Amino acid sequence: QAQLVESGGGLVQAGGSLRLSCEASGIVFAFNTMSWYRQGPGKQRELVATISTDGIADYADSVKGRATISRDNAKNTVELRMNSLKPEDTAVYYCSALRSGHSAWGQGTQVTVVS
Repeated sequence: QAQLVESGGGLVQAGGSLRLSCEASGIVFAFNTMSWYRQGPGKQRELVATISTDGIADYADSVKGRATISRDNAKNTVELRMNSLKPEDTAVYYCSALRSGHSAWGQGTQVTVVS
């Protein structure tokens, strides 16, 4: 059974940085496209960043230039690093794995950016 566990959230000052990590088990990690989503208060869940099985990354316009997604297939982990954080980055951040139309999700980790 697929299991994704996020870590690294917390309270961050505006202008600061964060590093989120997601460890996956129960999947063939290298064959999955890995993504980070977020859902802010009163907002719909949105895609933040994606990294393909080939390591090609893509970012939402709202974080482009501030975020870096990376994966380590040997450790079954995917990371999201963000800098120049803004209060509007406040959200629950979710890790997701996708392969052949089947997706798995983590429970999420809260990130709160205070000014």
